[in-house]
Amino acid sequence: MRFTDRVAISTGAASGMALVTARMLAVEGARVVLTDVNEEAVNQAAESIRAAGGEALAVRVDVRCYEEVKAAVDVALDRYGRVDILHNSAGGASSRVFARKEPFHEIPIEVVDWGLDVNLKGAVYFCHAVLGAMIRQKGGVIINMGSVDGVTGSGCPDYGAAKAGMIGLTKSIALHGAPHGVRSCCVSPGPVLTRPEMANMKTRLGRAAEPEEIANLIAYLCSDEASFITGANYVIDGGRSIGGMA
Repeated sequence: MRFTDRVAISTGAASGMALVTARMLAVEGARVVLTDVNEEAVNQAAESIRAAGGEALAVRVDVRCYEEVKAAVDVALDRYGRVDILHNSAGGASSRVFARKEPFHEIPIEVVDWGLDVNLKGAVYFCHAVLGAMIRQKGGVIINMGSVDGVTGSGCPDYGAAKAGMIGLTKSIALHGAPHGVRSCCVSPGPVLTRPEMANMKTRLGRAAEPEEIANLIAYLCSDEASFITGANYVIDGGRSIGGMA
């Protein structure tokens, strides 16, 4: 029970890695605040955690809107009095989300803006909104979700740029937080079996990751076992970024 009485906010938590991780934190005692733009889905996700015996609260948030981001943090502080963990997980490749097959220079700029805003600006907004509370309580952990595409480059340039930006954001927040006991780490996965098509992406280990493998790393970095780790990017990609993949 590494997270008893700790409060965690997770973004994009109606599904995918954010939900898997939130469930893992809740099993180990955390009170989780799930945020997502899909209100019905995030309410169902929170209910599934409560049904399993955990404590969970759902808040609809569009991470592109700072007022909604700040309101969600205020909900957590009003309800629980603190925020110990922030898991910035909202995102997705814009070309996939909007089913765009054109070359990058032909994709509508509104689609590119969505990719930058959701994958990077939303994380910046949440860091801005929680950092003051973490500094006041003299502790906290911020986990930013990068991607192997932020290391190697991406067929979706706005996604690769945003995920590379998550590494810089992590290091910068680590610098600000270190004097106050606030840590920040980036986790950059390769293909993860949150979607069936991920199984077709090649890695040196010959498979995609199980979601729990990524969540285990995130939970470790959030725990006191990782108390001397900050500012680092953890690539967990089965060797995909080593290079030489045909």
